[in-house]
Amino acid sequence: QVRLVESGGGSVQAGGSLRLSCVVSGYTYKFTCVSWFRQAPGKEREGVASIYTDGSPTYYADSVKGRFTISQDMARNTLYLQMNSLKPEDTAIYYCAASTGIEVSARPIEYEHNYWGQGTQVTVSS
Repeated sequence: QVRLVESGGGSVQAGGSLRLSCVVSGYTYKFTCVSWFRQAPGKEREGVASIYTDGSPTYYADSVKGRFTISQDMARNTLYLQMNSLKPEDTAIYYCAASTGIEVSARPIEYEHNYWGQGTQVTVSS
């Protein structure tokens, strides 16, 4: 059974940093891509960042470019999202997700990801 478990969320003041982690277990093959999504209250879930195993460029949403960094440690089966210079508008539940699809889009699409974590809350105060 594939499991994705996020951690690292919390409350921070604007300008601060957090690092989210997502430990993946139960899958012995290579995902097509691994991503972070977020959902703010009253808003739709949006793709934040993705890593593609076929060598395609790493994706970042315009709203987080230059502030967030996605990375993965294959030895630890862990996906990370380093978030710096946090803003109140970054407040959301953050989800890690993985796709086993043959092909995926150049930006993270919710329905293309078939495995999801439970989410971790990030709250940024002004």
